Amino acid sequence: MTCENVTQMERQLRERIAQIRPADEDAAAAARRHSDRLTKPPGSLGKLEELAARLAGMTGKLWPDISRRAVLIMAADHGVCEEGVSAFPPEVTPQMVLNFLEGGAAVNVLARQAGADVFCVDVGVNADLSHPRLIDRKVRRGTADMAAGPAMEREEALRAVLAGMELVAGLSEEGYGIFVTGEMGIGNTTASAAIVSVLTGMPPERAAGSGTGIDEERRKHKAAVIGRAIERNKPDASDPIDVLAKVGGLEIAALTGAILGAASCRRPVVVDGYISSAAALAAVRLAPAAADYMIASHLSREQGHGPLLEAIGLSPMTHLDMRLGEGTGAVLSLHLVDASLRLMQEMATFESAGVSRG
Repeated sequence: MTCENVTQMERQLRERIAQIRPADEDAAAAARRHSDRLTKPPGSLGKLEELAARLAGMTGKLWPDISRRAVLIMAADHGVCEEGVSAFPPEVTPQMVLNFLEGGAAVNVLARQAGADVFCVDVGVNADLSHPRLIDRKVRRGTADMAAGPAMEREEALRAVLAGMELVAGLSEEGYGIFVTGEMGIGNTTASAAIVSVLTGMPPERAAGSGTGIDEERRKHKAAVIGRAIERNKPDASDPIDVLAKVGGLEIAALTGAILGAASCRRPVVVDGYISSAAALAAVRLAPAAADYMIASHLSREQGHGPLLEAIGLSPMTHLDMRLGEGTGAVLSLHLVDASLRLMQEMATFESAGVSRG
């Protein structure tokens, strides 16, 4: 890849980011006024009322059409697994990708319940995969060990980000009205914690959680590996692409692009757990207005997730002690999104029901 091509990708990313506008405050205010006319005390439905207003602001429509919803599972492998940071071997990544494609994973079950379509994307799986439903956007076969050097080249991170943006743009044109982030990649909580540590200043000891279920001794080892990777690579916190390239992952970069793509298309994006939230943080650092289009689905059991959501400016809808990833918590939250819109559309107003106001 030549410097000219990298420059071209940088320009392409800037042009797409420039399309992201803040949410429509007039539409959000109209939704709040309508909510106050419904037969209930003002604000009594809590986050559901605010969610309906935010959805109006995102889309510019009082009652947006989100009947077609897409779950995007970005998959990639991580060289940092060589450092012994995960309870599962790297071979699980391609095995789980095939499980997604055959509809047998938890996210598939929950997506069917929520009426969502699952799209599985190979951004960097360290295997040759073939399946009629697989979306091939492979940039490289997994990242390098970030504890020994950069996880990937800058142009590779850019390619992954742009792949995520292009996928969402295409699905938006097909009529998908809301997006859900999901991922698969053994070792990706380590990369996510490294991204969070760099972009927020959170110590690796705080950013590193139990991931796939490692014990406390290995968690401390994981934090030490993250600290060593940051010290060795010195990622620039003011440059999210540099951070993604040096200590990130290909699926995280692709999710960053998908979130930016949703914002540029004025589509809501439901953010899953810690890994997806790390991508959301990178997206916000690239385009602050992208936060207007994010819905935080749940608070995971990863210890750094709460402070991470606070850094983005998001409040989670639920807290179910989940830490599976895949997009499971975000898909569950689609039911709350549906509820918020149905309340707006189907509840009677004080006037129509002949109910006296308080």
